[in-house]
Amino acid sequence: MATVYILYSKSTDGYYTGSCLDFTERFQRHLDKTYFDSYTRKASDWTLYLAINGLGYQQARKIEKHIKSMKSRRYIENLKKYPEMVASLIEKYGAGSSR
Repeated sequence: MATVYILYSKSTDGYYTGSCLDFTERFQRHLDKTYFDSYTRKASDWTLYLAINGLGYQQARKIEKHIKSMKSRRYIENLKKYPEMVASLIEKYGAGSSR
């Protein structure tokens, strides 16, 4: 199953949104700065802000794309504050969704 994750860095006061099949491995790669041209290379203090687990891979990719398209710090913070927003995304981009 796939995960959509949002990381937060206090040093940059910024968020990073991604999706993957193995979050533990992917998070460690961000911390190790494995991705040379990645936004996450800018900081070493990334922490998990929010994770949406148990998704299908395509569903996770669609939710990640939607969150990024919002280009809104407030939207990201509201996802954590209002779990019903996350539930709505899971439903909207559920299995078989063509959106």
